[in-house]
Amino acid sequence: MWKLLALSLLAVVLNGCASGPPADPNNICRILADERGWKKDARKAYKRWGLPPHIGFAFIHRESTFNAKAKPERKKLLGVVPLARPSSAFGYAQAIDETWSDYKKSTGRRFAQRDDMGDALDFIGWYNDTSNRRLGLSKGDAYSLYLAYYSGHGGYARGTWKKSSAIKGYAKKASRQAAIYKRQLRKCRI
Repeated sequence: MWKLLALSLLAVVLNGCASGPPADPNNICRILADERGWKKDARKAYKRWGLPPHIGFAFIHRESTFNAKAKPERKKLLGVVPLARPSSAFGYAQAIDETWSDYKKSTGRRFAQRDDMGDALDFIGWYNDTSNRRLGLSKGDAYSLYLAYYSGHGGYARGTWKKSSAIKGYAKKASRQAAIYKRQLRKCRI
């Protein structure tokens, strides 16, 4: 009984140490000043995959607004009874189970976690690198890369996104956020 109580208390304390989403998710300079390790994580993803930091962070902004534990909202039956989630998406990058598993196998990163910023940026870099190789998308084209990220490589190649104003709207928002972050990063004093 005491062990269970001690473990519960430890879980509460450790959970309290985790930082939540940034106060201003639209200001990348402030985010990186508050979360110093994220700048190092972004550099690693750039070095490994050629992921421009402004694009990686814009995808995370769009997918989870920097919430490490983000999940899709549940639909509700009669407005009150929670149903299953629409997908297995989780974490900063909102990677689904199958794609996350493919990433871990492909990269050998067996212990990567979707709620770790470094792993999430590495995943986005890997995914965008795959989009570059398979689909010929430029690693600097946030709009097209996001269309492929959201639609999947097969969906992008089939052009399923062309009929969806919602998906194109999400890609525009990600692209706009990337442009904002790119401008801000030039001025950061970190």
